[in-house]
Amino acid sequence: MNIKIFNVALGLALTATAISANAQKAYKEGVVTISTAMQGQQVEAKSYFRADSAAMQFTTGPATIKILTDADGKSLVVMVDVPVASIKKAAVATPDEVDQAMASLPALTFAPSTETKVISGFNCKKVVATDAKANKTYDIWVTNDVTVPVTAIAKYYRSVGGFPVQYTSFSQGQSTEVTVKSITEQKNPAGTFGIPADFEKITLDDLKAMSGGR
Repeated sequence: MNIKIFNVALGLALTATAISANAQKAYKEGVVTISTAMQGQQVEAKSYFRADSAAMQFTTGPATIKILTDADGKSLVVMVDVPVASIKKAAVATPDEVDQAMASLPALTFAPSTETKVISGFNCKKVVATDAKANKTYDIWVTNDVTVPVTAIAKYYRSVGGFPVQYTSFSQGQSTEVTVKSITEQKNPAGTFGIPADFEKITLDDLKAMSGGR
């Protein structure tokens, strides 16, 4: 996995879900399907969630990537499965690495607007997010149609005022645009949020070295 794709994926995992209030539909467990771009290619990812865990999964080239996080933001595992190369690795982040990843996220302020539109069937309103440090603004489209568990909530979207449907994800100085395509309520299969026994546990540095960067 290219190191830039690794960084984009990490950012997605840290922004997979968000809080909203006064929702019409509350999801306790299920999957969010999102569309984003990685290295110029459109990628569809699945974000499985329940109250205590989240798992972001997507395919890039011959590799299937799954990123596991917990509700408290204290654990992070990146799993790489490449059947053609007989690779099954699970990179487990240390507490310091998780803290560093969270600390690198931007601190945003939000200004709701009156502009609205429907995205993927969700009634959305535009919120302008400002990153004062980088002197940049971002249009974030959020909905109050739904709520999901706070299993991968990013610090910088915590007070955005809804569930982000179209937004910018950040990680390691990189950003990518994300659109939620659907939310499905379902009982996720056993093992969705765990590390299978046939995966070798490695460090994040090991994974980055495999990915062509450090």
